[in-house]
Amino acid sequence: MSQNKFDYVIIGAGIVGLSIARYLNQNFPQATICILEKEGDVGAHSSGRNSGVLHGGFYYTANSLKAKFTVEGNKTMKSYCRAKGIPFNDCGKLVVAMDEGELEQLYELERRGNRNGSNVKMIDVAQARDMEPAVQTFKKALYSPDTASLNPQDVLFALKDDLLKAGVQFKFSTAYRGHQGNVVKTIQGDFESKKIINCAGLYADKVAHDFDFGKKYTMIPFKGLYLKYAKNKTDVRMNIYPVPNLKNPFLGVHYTKTVDGTIKIGPTAIPAFWRENYSFREHFSFEEFAEIAYQEAKLFTTNAFGFRDLAFEEIHKYDRNYFINLATKMVPVDPQGFGEFTRPGIRAQLLDKTRLELVQDFVVEADKDSIHVLNAVSPAFTCAFPFAEFVCREYVLKT
Repeated sequence: MSQNKFDYVIIGAGIVGLSIARYLNQNFPQATICILEKEGDVGAHSSGRNSGVLHGGFYYTANSLKAKFTVEGNKTMKSYCRAKGIPFNDCGKLVVAMDEGELEQLYELERRGNRNGSNVKMIDVAQARDMEPAVQTFKKALYSPDTASLNPQDVLFALKDDLLKAGVQFKFSTAYRGHQGNVVKTIQGDFESKKIINCAGLYADKVAHDFDFGKKYTMIPFKGLYLKYAKNKTDVRMNIYPVPNLKNPFLGVHYTKTVDGTIKIGPTAIPAFWRENYSFREHFSFEEFAEIAYQEAKLFTTNAFGFRDLAFEEIHKYDRNYFINLATKMVPVDPQGFGEFTRPGIRAQLLDKTRLELVQDFVVEADKDSIHVLNAVSPAFTCAFPFAEFVCREYVLKT
């Protein structure tokens, strides 16, 4: 093949793009693969700014792709880490309830976990406090021993190294600019491919629209911030989560115990106004601002899926004391012990414009020439390896 002609061209070097390349390379080692990435290295956005939590698989409804892949993904990601010598913290998770209503939701999470094959167990207050001495919960807590944490960049760079050694080509600083048939046009020239695989994350919908896919969807970005606990690494032993609102895809402010033992609380889920709105002016795009502000105004006016209430609640989290209080009512650590906010991340969250609903499961659309991963929201990092196999088997290799 010529220099810029490949069997597979993958747009986006996040965890999903890398995992798809890994599956294709392992199963078709003679295939030529090129990964195009607009940034200077892998995982520059959602994947590299991920919380690093490997989820246990009990939040998701039984017929969802998330339910199908989270338990297996947790196991396969840990196996990969062991093989590569990548550290992870197998500290587990407690989900705690504050009242009778939340206790009912806790039992629903247990039922979902059992259906999904997740290793979960309902425990009483005394058992919970054996694990986390200061934890506050109403009658019961849900224990997930398989929940863990890692540094996502360790995984991303290990995958990059594996793929480079296997002959996969990377083209960094190579932003997508359109396509003509099976040729992807970029700022670094044209790349011809038998199959084009769109894993562009925050811009997956834009790329898909160019191929006439995903027209009823658009991306609504949400900014996630975590606050580090600077006093010590011992006041919280494990991940502590509240009972989430199961009507939206966010899990609420919680404690995360990172791979090095650091304690942090978060995240926020603040509606952002452009796709890479990490700070006030960073990567500002007036076109994106106008488009996203229009969609968010519709959601706010109609209060679709409780968006108005969500927006007010998330904006309230800019009040540092309020934000800290959401966590300390679960485990009462020193409120003066918190330090700086971590590097912000942006969640690429798909919106169904026809129904004014946030799409809570993975979404893939395809034809014989192109495959588009439109929605790869949390827990996509946990699910990455089995989800990549699914995308390849059901779309890349079938169409």
